[in-house]
Formats: sequence, structure tokens, C-alpha cells
Amino acid sequence: MDRLKAKIRDIPDFPKPGVIFKDITPLVLAPASLRLAVLELTKPFKDGNITAVAGMEARGFIFGSLVAWELNVGFIPLRKPGKLPYNVHSVAYSLEYGETSLEAHIDAVSPGDRILLVDDVLATGGTAQASCKLIEKLGGEVVACAFVIELTSLQGRDKLVGHSIHSLIEY
Repeated sequence: MDRLKAKIRDIPDFPKPGVIFKDITPLVLAPASLRLAVLELTKPFKDGNITAVAGMEARGFIFGSLVAWELNVGFIPLRKPGKLPYNVHSVAYSLEYGETSLEAHIDAVSPGDRILLVDDVLATGGTAQASCKLIEKLGGEVVACAFVIELTSLQGRDKLVGHSIHSLIEY
């Protein structure tokens, strides 16, 4: 994973002073690194009977859709409010600076579907936790959560108790 780690850029004081943002842009710009990340995210789930991959807006779309392609399954976009044109289910959750929610079409998941949740970063775990709740509200089973980066000091794992977690890089 050192090859991937070398492609992640630190941006100090973004989005606010004291935060070091882990920028994946150089990783997704490098075809070999992007391919390696997708293959490594996919590897544990090749035989996991995954029926779809879900990813959160926006960077979860990048990795999630490519993982879905590798697994030969569909992709479920989990969107910010007001972005989907059809009937939706929604789950609200708290951020450090307020409240927001995620939405998915009501027919995006069928009862019994086995979903792999994919995102770029596991930080505090709020978005991932809300995503799991939304998938379960739609009748699906979250088989596992996969992340390119996990910021372990923020203890996001604690919000995903009961879910298998696969992270490629830990900081």
C-alpha cells in the first residue's frame, strides 16, 4: 500500500485550521494507482455474493462505481438531498457543523440484496453509519464497508459496529 500512500497529498488547514486533508486527487489521476486501489478494495469480496455496491456522494462514486464494475454488479448512488429525480428514502445524520441527510431511490435495493458500501475515507464514521442505515431501511444487508483511507484517530469504526470494515491505508 506504500504505492498508494505515495499518491495521497496532505493539504494542511483544509477545510479549517488544524485539519490535514488527505487529497486523493493524485491517486485517481494516476491510472496504475487507481487500478491498484480498485483491485485491492475488491479483492476480499470477489466471492462474497455481493449483489450491488453503494457509494456516497461524491468521492464514493469514483471508487464505488469502479468496484461495482470489477464485481460485475450494479452501483447504488447515495446522494445529498434533492439530487435524485424519483421517490426516495432518506436518513438524516449529524456532522460537526450541522445536520444533513443521504437519499436513495426507493427501488435501488431489493430485500435480501447484499451490499458492499465503498467510500474514499472513513473519518468520524457519521456518513458511513447513515449509509448503512439507509441501505438497511431499503431492505438490503450491508455485507461490508470498504475504504481507501481510514483516519484511525477519529474512531469512525466505532459507529460501524457489527459491520465488517476493509481499509487499504490507515493514518
